[in-house]
Amino acid sequence: MGRFEQLQQGLGAAWDARHAGGGTGTGHVLVVMPSFSVQGQLLEHYGARFGSMEHRYLLLALAARDPSCEVVYVSSLAPGPGVVDYYASLLPCAERAGFLERLHLVTVADASWRPTAAKLLDDPAAVARVRAVVRGRPAMLEVWNVTATEEEAALALGVPIDGTPAGLRPLGFKSAGRRLFHAAGIETPVGCEDVRGLDDVTRAVEHIRGRRPGTERVVVKLDDSGAGDGNVTVGIRDARTGDLTGERLSRALAEALSPSYLGELAAGGVVEELVLGDEVTSPSGQADIAPDGTVTVVSTHEQVLGGPGGQVYAGCVLPARPPYAVRVARATAAVSERLAALGARGRVGVDFVARRDGDRWSVLALEVNLRNGGTTHPLAGLSALVRGRYDAAGGCWVTPDGEQRCYSSTDNIVDPHWLGLDPLRVVEAVRTAGIGFDPATGTGLVLQMLSGLAVDGRIGLTAIGCTAAAASELAEQGGLVIGGCATAGPQRRWRGAAN
Repeated sequence: MGRFEQLQQGLGAAWDARHAGGGTGTGHVLVVMPSFSVQGQLLEHYGARFGSMEHRYLLLALAARDPSCEVVYVSSLAPGPGVVDYYASLLPCAERAGFLERLHLVTVADASWRPTAAKLLDDPAAVARVRAVVRGRPAMLEVWNVTATEEEAALALGVPIDGTPAGLRPLGFKSAGRRLFHAAGIETPVGCEDVRGLDDVTRAVEHIRGRRPGTERVVVKLDDSGAGDGNVTVGIRDARTGDLTGERLSRALAEALSPSYLGELAAGGVVEELVLGDEVTSPSGQADIAPDGTVTVVSTHEQVLGGPGGQVYAGCVLPARPPYAVRVARATAAVSERLAALGARGRVGVDFVARRDGDRWSVLALEVNLRNGGTTHPLAGLSALVRGRYDAAGGCWVTPDGEQRCYSSTDNIVDPHWLGLDPLRVVEAVRTAGIGFDPATGTGLVLQMLSGLAVDGRIGLTAIGCTAAAASELAEQGGLVIGGCATAGPQRRWRGAAN
């Protein structure tokens, strides 16, 4: 057994303590380090914003509300003045001082696009500060994704990771996900795995046409990608002349798939039909795999997609819609149990596409994510602020007294005119409007990624309500209030988040 495997043997004690709930667990430490170990399309798209994106994970730091839990939040950009106090203000008055005492901030000041884990490894003083808080107690490390760099950081800290070991990361690639779905008997869009070049894409198009004559568009996806940034939609049929074939098809593919994209595709990818219907939605499920392999479905969401071809993750709503929420949870559990048997641990996300034809809904599995994502931090915020759990059989989040909670969340309320806008001005505007989170009712608006205003005029929110309609209305109100804080430029509605 290697050093990392030995370290992971201590995860069970920390997991049990964290999930005991209500302050009844053993004293333990949660190290929150939003380390983004990515490359290619994802790095190019999000690299300049990594510093502010880290601050989405301050919602995970709300776990310090639990009197038995101390949280160390490690980031490359320190939260601005008053930001931590804002999060404390979301709690009942009697709990705020204790929360602030149990929350420890460690900053590894480095504005590069490197993963936070790599920055921590270059800062022995920061490592020592984290270790001083842990002091040999049960502890666990939460990161965005696990690579060899995060494992090395875990060893330096002496803290096991709540996540799938780096050696199993390929289980979350697109081709591997399709094979997993097929083995579990879960339907997928018609398509092909292990695509590595234009010739493979052409053969995949012909395969899809054989199964789905008249297919208008396909989606090409890079195996090792996320948030939809490795997805490209390609039209393969002309409205007047029919299917594109021969040179016309080759030209359409070459125009859609750039040389740099094809370079990444050489490592593997998939091609799938673009699913169409009377109505098409994008639900997802999240499950946690405990250290002993036990699987618990913790949420379903409706994903909001945007960007070119409608393929890029842009926000979420909890829960998924009633016609298929239970089916999404059931499929998520089945996939997660197979992954658990293969050694996966921690958070698993499964993305689906739901299609309505007439009054019938069908649900198709798209991909597996062996990492945290855009639905992780709003769920963590709700879990910390409103006691409750996700009822997979009922398709809803319920509190101990049986009330339901829903939310609408985004990290991308953005306007260049807001660049440099004081985050505390936004906080005050939300309070003045009377729509801020109220711990007495367990509803209201929670702001996130406040530091994004200084990067590119971007901020996020999670609107918590007792119904999906109430949450959606509150999110719209929040967008208007934030827009009203700026003296220049028109008000903007929210447009979605980065996953």
